[in-house]
Amino acid sequence: MSNDRYNSPLSERYASKEMQYIFSPDMKFKTWRKLWIALAESEMELGLNISQEQIDELKANADDINYDDAKEREKLVRHDVMSHVYAYGLQCPKAAGIIHLGATSCYVGDNTDIIIMTEGLKLVRKKLVNVINELAKFADKYKAQPTLAFTHFQPAQPTTVGKRATLWLMELKLDLDDLDYILDNMMLLGSKGTTGTQASFLELFEGDHEKIKELENKIAKKMGFEKCFPVSGQTYSRKMDTRVLNVLAGIAASAHKFSNDIRLLQHLKEIEEPFEKNQIGSSAMAYKRNPMRSERIASLANYVMVTALNPAITSATQWFERTLDDSANKRLSVPESFLAIDGILDLYLNVVDGLVVYDKVITKRLMSELPFMATENIMMDAVKAGGNRQEMHEKIRELSMEAGANVKQKGLDNNLLELIANDEAFNMSLEDLEKTMDPSKYVGRSPEQVDEFLKEEINPILEANKELLGMSAEINV
Repeated sequence: MSNDRYNSPLSERYASKEMQYIFSPDMKFKTWRKLWIALAESEMELGLNISQEQIDELKANADDINYDDAKEREKLVRHDVMSHVYAYGLQCPKAAGIIHLGATSCYVGDNTDIIIMTEGLKLVRKKLVNVINELAKFADKYKAQPTLAFTHFQPAQPTTVGKRATLWLMELKLDLDDLDYILDNMMLLGSKGTTGTQASFLELFEGDHEKIKELENKIAKKMGFEKCFPVSGQTYSRKMDTRVLNVLAGIAASAHKFSNDIRLLQHLKEIEEPFEKNQIGSSAMAYKRNPMRSERIASLANYVMVTALNPAITSATQWFERTLDDSANKRLSVPESFLAIDGILDLYLNVVDGLVVYDKVITKRLMSELPFMATENIMMDAVKAGGNRQEMHEKIRELSMEAGANVKQKGLDNNLLELIANDEAFNMSLEDLEKTMDPSKYVGRSPEQVDEFLKEEINPILEANKELLGMSAEINV
């Protein structure tokens, strides 16, 4: 790392080495060479005057890129593609004359972009599946642990810790559905020529339209794709970049929601993200345990969600068959979104893997609110014992207001049960009332919902992707 120039935090602090390599110059230029080989080999197979010897020469030098020759040539001709064609030709003198035959720069540029985004999506998918796996374990472990649920961040009916985790899981499951759809529909630009008409290839193949169609099929298969864009201008539709980054933004939104919940729970001292033995929470307040990883998830997620606007604006403003105002934006917004979501998923996996649950704090808070939530059951029991439903409802309302005032205005404990026990209208002892204070009676079907959700929705995903499981996340800072 150089200390006298800007270094991207996405590379230095957040993204994994795997994702950084996918968007590296080495990956880019090696993919260019693979595309040139696929083009030449397909042209040979379809009858053009290209020899197997030339193809073998190209393949022998596919990964040994002479970068210095390419850089020197680019200083002279100011064209990156032609500089690499020249450099490849120096290494392959027999094949030099047939490299890039019939193609325009977008043949290597755009096809490579699609290939790199596809590889990036595969890595994102692998990490997403691993996060889902860890969350599923957490949900199952705590499926029956009652906890206070909130609506509007105000105490509501109880749920369980595991059921709450399924809400995070459900969003990730939707993200995986979207991601799989996009991956299944990724397609190469193919060999379209200068304005997408394939005129140069029509000339090469002497007007044989079927061979031109077959050329694209062969290139796609050799590069691991099912198909190419059926029509295009000089470039593939920039709407593809929009679709890809929208999926990343969706994952970012789900991660952001999770990180918000963890930060709030950590404030409540119910659940904490992992905090290492020597970690410092604050430079001033030595006792602090700040949720810095969850905060970082939120921060990076904001970046990814906003950056998704870039390709949308770019695709909306392309002119006719192409303009070059996509280039500078594209080489920033696409890689950086992938690097950021990569960092987010590493953080997400790390946090879930080390979540600390303070069950006694959870129970204490729940029990402080449970008397209010049990009033409907208490009222029904009083009616069964001969009371009037409407009268019982009014008395409970009045006593609830009194207990609430004791808590909020006087700072006392919730004494609603004592107030009810002391009211002769209910004819219930404190012991009878305390028997109603079993939190598990008030969580509804939460444990069953967790079991059903994991069995029916999540476990089939994990089983189908078991070869991807077992990742651990390394956090740089």
